[in-house]
Amino acid sequence: MPGSRPSLVLMGVSAAGKTVVGRQAAAAAGIPFLDADDLHPRANVEKMARGIPLDDADRAPWLDAVGGELRAAAPCIMACSALTRRYRARLRELAPGTLFALLDVPRAVLEQRLATRRGHFMPASLLDSQLTALEPAGQGERIVRLDGVQSIASLAAQVAALVAEAPDAPDAPGVPVG
Repeated sequence: MPGSRPSLVLMGVSAAGKTVVGRQAAAAAGIPFLDADDLHPRANVEKMARGIPLDDADRAPWLDAVGGELRAAAPCIMACSALTRRYRARLRELAPGTLFALLDVPRAVLEQRLATRRGHFMPASLLDSQLTALEPAGQGERIVRLDGVQSIASLAAQVAALVAEAPDAPDAPGVPVG
């Protein structure tokens, strides 16, 4: 049975730092770290590697897999873009009580990170589509916004604290993104 504490989705666009911050935060919190990138079907990875953005049909089975892992591994920290309200709602439906924290990083910093990143399937050419897709919190939706240019250690400590302080109840606190 999943733990009584909720999982946390560390969200944002490509190169925001989700994986590196999430790994360190999960280690500090003593809970599993999962990366939604690892759950993409091969066809999705190949499509993105060719510079083609995914559509809703591509993402549907992936979101279901992410939600299932969030529920099964709770509490955990999952690095996942979760760019739209609809996708976040699907994850909450599959894993009630899931918390969301956004690594908010200026475009210029993202471009610099993408220019130096090696070995990732997501090309810099898809940054525009991701920034366009990123939706602020909807009515009643809670997302904690973190300044993604802070040090990795500082961000990881903040994320670990969010998980540690989260109530067992499904409706977790947060700060609306808007």
